Amino acid sequence: MAEDGSERPAVMATVPGVTERYFTRWYKPDAKGNPCEDHCILQHSNRICVITLADAHPLLQKGKAIERISYQISANCSRLQNKVSGKSKRGAQFLTELAPLCRIFCSDGEEYTIYSCIRGRLIEVNESILDNPSLLQQKPYSEGYIAVVLPKFEESKSVTQGLLTRKEYEEVLSKRFNCTL
Repeated sequence: MAEDGSERPAVMATVPGVTERYFTRWYKPDAKGNPCEDHCILQHSNRICVITLADAHPLLQKGKAIERISYQISANCSRLQNKVSGKSKRGAQFLTELAPLCRIFCSDGEEYTIYSCIRGRLIEVNESILDNPSLLQQKPYSEGYIAVVLPKFEESKSVTQGLLTRKEYEEVLSKRFNCTL
């Protein structure tokens, strides 16, 4: 019996969210050789991948204030100009593993570039983080995602080569943490 006299259990089990139920998490530590700049790729069974920040990324760990986010990669390339149409995703920008998706500028002058980490077509970028950058930190695995990428069908099995499973990533974090003691 609960404290208030009702017969409901005192401890409620937490229900796993959508990302825990339907997506497999893959990790890219030290993206493009940048220490601690870890990315997370959420892969759905339909092969769609959602790119976001990993738990150990400095933006999530150090509570940095995000000043702005820019999808303008170069003078001639803006991820916001990505126009996708039709079933075959015609017009989508093609990304390599090292293709930058966006740049995040912090109030302390730090700048972070977020990379695709996988090959595929850019389906969409999350424009809502432009108006509300704190979503990146508050809800990185849902509303605060960076972009959605669709790997080629024939590459959908091999797209995760070079990425780490949750367990492998935790081992990397453990070694990283032990080295800093």
